Amino acid sequence: MGITNSNKQINVSRIDCQGMLKVTLALSAAPDISSNPTDIALVLDRSGSMAGSPLANMKAGAKTFIDIIDEAIDSAHDGQIGSGSRIGIVSFANTATADTQLITSVADLKTAVDNLSAGGSTNHADAFEKAIQLFDPTSTNAKVIVMFTDGKTTAGPPPSPVAAAARAAGIIIYCIGLVGADGIDVDTLNDWATDPDASHVAVTPNDADLEDLFKDLAANISKPGATDIVIDEIVNSDFMITSVIPPTKGSAMMVNATTLRWEIPELGVSANEGASLEFFVRHIGQDSGTKPINASITYTDNEGNSVTFPDPSVLVDCGIVVDPEPCPVPIDLKVEGCEDSVEVDLGDTCLESLGRIVQLDVTVKNVCPGKRVALGVILTEVDANGDEYQRGMKAITIPAHTSPSCRDILVKCIKFVLPEDLDVSAGSVPNSMCNTRNLKVRLIAHNIDTDFRCCDSTVTV
Repeated sequence: MGITNSNKQINVSRIDCQGMLKVTLALSAAPDISSNPTDIALVLDRSGSMAGSPLANMKAGAKTFIDIIDEAIDSAHDGQIGSGSRIGIVSFANTATADTQLITSVADLKTAVDNLSAGGSTNHADAFEKAIQLFDPTSTNAKVIVMFTDGKTTAGPPPSPVAAAARAAGIIIYCIGLVGADGIDVDTLNDWATDPDASHVAVTPNDADLEDLFKDLAANISKPGATDIVIDEIVNSDFMITSVIPPTKGSAMMVNATTLRWEIPELGVSANEGASLEFFVRHIGQDSGTKPINASITYTDNEGNSVTFPDPSVLVDCGIVVDPEPCPVPIDLKVEGCEDSVEVDLGDTCLESLGRIVQLDVTVKNVCPGKRVALGVILTEVDANGDEYQRGMKAITIPAHTSPSCRDILVKCIKFVLPEDLDVSAGSVPNSMCNTRNLKVRLIAHNIDTDFRCCDSTVTV
C-alpha cells in the first residue's frame, strides 16, 4: 500500500510576536496489496446534500479507485480484483445498503456505484454497521473501510462507538470528507479514523477534487510499505526550531536553527503502521501577519512514494506601535566621484538645549478597543539629599484601536532633553557629560473615552 496518508498540523492559529507553537508531522504506511490480500469496503454518502456535481464527482472518484486497485494487483486492467483481494460497496442516507458484497468483478462494482442516487439524511452508524458485516471474521485478509461523507450525522445512533468497535476488531478506517451543504466536523472524522488521526483523514472543500483524492488514496493503498524514509523540513526564516521531541518511529535531529531531518528505516512493511514527529518553533521576526511555517519540506524513500505535506500558516500579532515623536527629517547630500571636497548649506536649525537625551519606551497594558488613552510621563532629577527637581512632563494621546479584544500597546521613543547646566546629581565636574544623572520617571495613564454619565441629584423634602 505504501504511504497511505501524510499530514502536517500546528496546535494554534494565532501567536504573539515572540510566541511558540507545536508542529506535528504524521505518516502512515501499509504493505503492498498484491502480497497482502485486502478486503476493502467502499462506504459512500448518498444523502440529499450530495445531489448534483458532488454525487457525479464522487462516482467518478470511486470508479477510479476501483480501477487503480484492479491494476495494482496484476499490472493490468483485466476487470478482476485478483490475488485474493476484494471490494464491496456500501452506500448510505437515512439507512445504509450493501450495494454489493465483497466481490472481484470490476464491472459489477462500477454498476453499483453508477446506480447510486442522492436523497435523505445522513446515518453514519448504520453505514459502519453494514460495512463491518461485509467482512468475514475468519478471513486472514487485511480489512479496510474507506468512509466518504459530505456532512454531519443527522439520523441514527451515534456512530463513534461503532467505528471504535471496528478498529478494535483490526479494521483500518480511512475517512474522506467533503465540506458540503451540511458542513463537516473534522474532529469527528479524526475520532472515527484509525490512529494516528492526522494520517488517516483527508478533507477537501471542492467536490471537483474528489476524483484526485480517491485516486491518491487508491494509489497509496496499492503500494508497498516504505523503507529508508528521509524527510527534510526547513521552517520559514521568521521562525526558529527550539526543540524536537523524539519521534514515534525512527530518529530526528536539528541540522541548524531552521532545519531538521527525520529518518525512518521502514514503515508499514509488514502491517499498517503510523509515525509522528513533534517539534516546537518560536517566532523571531519583527512584523505581524499570516505567515507559513514551511520554507520547504521534502520526502524521499526507496519505493519512490510521492508525498505532499500541507503548508499550515499562523497569524502572528506583534502588537500596536505608536511613535508620538518622529525622528528629524534628514537632509540629503552627495559627493560626486571626482570631487575632493564639498560645501553644502544645510539651512537653519533650532538649538533646543545643550544636554543629554533620555528616550523612553512604555507598554500600556490592557487597552480596550475604541478607547483613547491619555498618558502622562513625569521626569525628575534627584540630588544628593534625595530632593527631586522637575525635568519635564509629556502628555500623549494614544489613538483608539479596533482589535477584537483588549490588548497591550507599546509607546516608543518618548524623548526628554536634560540640559547639563541643571545637573543637581552631585557630579564632580559641573556641566560635564561624564557626570551620573540620577532620575525618576512616573507614569499616569487613563482612558479618555468612557460610558460614564453624571445623573442629576434629586432632593426630596
